[in-house]
Amino acid sequence: MTDLAALIDHTILAPDATTAQVLKFCEQAEAFCFHSVCVNPVHVRLVAEALAGSSVKTCCVVGFPLGASTPEIKAAEAARAISDGADEIDMVIDIGALKDGRTDVVEHDIACVRAACPGAILKTIIETCLLTDDEKRLACRIAHNAGADYVKTSTGFSKHGATIADVALMRETVGAAMGVKASGGIRSREAAEAMVAAGATRIGTSSGLLIIGRAAAVPERY
Repeated sequence: MTDLAALIDHTILAPDATTAQVLKFCEQAEAFCFHSVCVNPVHVRLVAEALAGSSVKTCCVVGFPLGASTPEIKAAEAARAISDGADEIDMVIDIGALKDGRTDVVEHDIACVRAACPGAILKTIIETCLLTDDEKRLACRIAHNAGADYVKTSTGFSKHGATIADVALMRETVGAAMGVKASGGIRSREAAEAMVAAGATRIGTSSGLLIIGRAAAVPERY
């Protein structure tokens, strides 16, 4: 299970997450060698300080969960997260612009965030449950063109989360050029392994302990 743990972004994005809960996620991530702890911007400094000296990364969401902030605001949010200690940024794209076919707007949106965090891993959340297959492929290509490192399925706050079919489609589209992050609704080892088999190279979940067999239950908030 060690290899699987290393793919997990241990995620706590609930709006009512407390300091104590966030710190507990940091302790768990260190204890079980998860890849990162993924939090909202208000918790980034807390997490970065708690994880200082460990191998666990600090991940922050931007434009979350709707993706409806302007590119300049998303960029400022990302820059602040980096200054607070974030190593990775997970941004939500402008979904409405994608569905309009305004590809230049979507690419500019991602490129603005890319420019604001040049040394960080950038993941683009395309919210697959709201897109057609053609739109998913288009979003992946735009993300690649704009310099993102990963494409990510879901926020976990929309109609549903990751599916094996979507992960496979995204991997087929980006090939080996980008990472693919599956997120939303992944609550068991079997589900996580299926996502990896379909092409995922990162798993976003609040059920990391359950997935690696270290807990009977974890509150599922993502």
